[in-house]
Amino acid sequence: MTDLTTALQEQVSALGPFFTFETHTAGSELSAPWRKLSEVARVESGVLEERVASVRATLAAGGGRPAEAVELRVAASVAHLGLVARVVSPLLGLAALRRLPSRPPTLDDVRWHSGLGGAFALSLPRETVAAVAADDAVAADDAIVTDDAVAARDAGSVAGAGAGAAAALLEGPVRDLVDAVAAFSVSRRILWGNVASAVNGATAGIVSAAPALARPARTAALLMLRHPRLRDAHTLDPRNGSFRRRSCCLIYRAAPDAAGAVCGDCVLVRR
Repeated sequence: MTDLTTALQEQVSALGPFFTFETHTAGSELSAPWRKLSEVARVESGVLEERVASVRATLAAGGGRPAEAVELRVAASVAHLGLVARVVSPLLGLAALRRLPSRPPTLDDVRWHSGLGGAFALSLPRETVAAVAADDAVAADDAIVTDDAVAARDAGSVAGAGAGAAAALLEGPVRDLVDAVAAFSVSRRILWGNVASAVNGATAGIVSAAPALARPARTAALLMLRHPRLRDAHTLDPRNGSFRRRSCCLIYRAAPDAAGAVCGDCVLVRR
C-alpha cells in the first residue's frame, strides 16, 4: 500500500527530472550529502559564488575559452535560472495535480545536494506534501490521474485559494534567490524574467508529460505570472497564449563575440 503523500510525490516526480524530489521530516537532522538550500542565499557561505564560478567555467569551456572570458553576470544569471527552475517546478507539479502549498517551504526547509549539467537532487518537507495530498480524496493508493479525474475537479478552487499561495512562493523562497543573485550585478529585471521563464518552462513540461493536466497547470502558472513581481516580466499572446519574456537571461553572451543562440522565449527572438 502507498500512502497519499508518497503517491503524490511519485505522480509529481513522474513529470520529469526537474519535478523529481525526495522528502524529509521538517526540522530533522541533516545527513550527508543533503544540505539546506538556504546556504545559496547566504553570501558568507560562499556556495553561490562557487556555483556561479562552476557555471562560468562550463559555459566558457563550451566555446573553448578560459572562464574569465565569460562575464560573471552572465554565469550568475544562468545559474539563477537553473536554481529557480528547480525550486518552482515540483511546486507547480503539486499545483497541477492538487494545489500550490498554502505555506510554501522556505529555502531553509528545502534540501539539496549540488550538481551541474541537469536537475540537482532536491528534497521537500514531507509535511508540505502531506498537507497538499490530504486535500484531495482522488489521490487514492497508487492512483493514476485520468482525463475524467481532471475534468471532475473544480478548476475554480485552484484559482480561489491559489493567489495567496503563489504570492507566498514568489515573495518567499523565489525572492530570496533573486536577492542573492542580484549581488552579482545582475539586473533584477533579468532575474524576475528568469522566474517568469522558469514558470512557463515548468508548465510546458507538465503539459508535455501529462496533457490531461494542461488546464490546472496553466491556471496555477497564471496565478504566478499575474503577480506584480512577474506581471511586467513577460507577455502572453492573446491569440494563442504563447509566452515571451521581456528580458534576456544573457546566455547568448557566453559564446565567443557574444554571438550565441538565444532561448525560444527571449525578447531578442525575432517574430
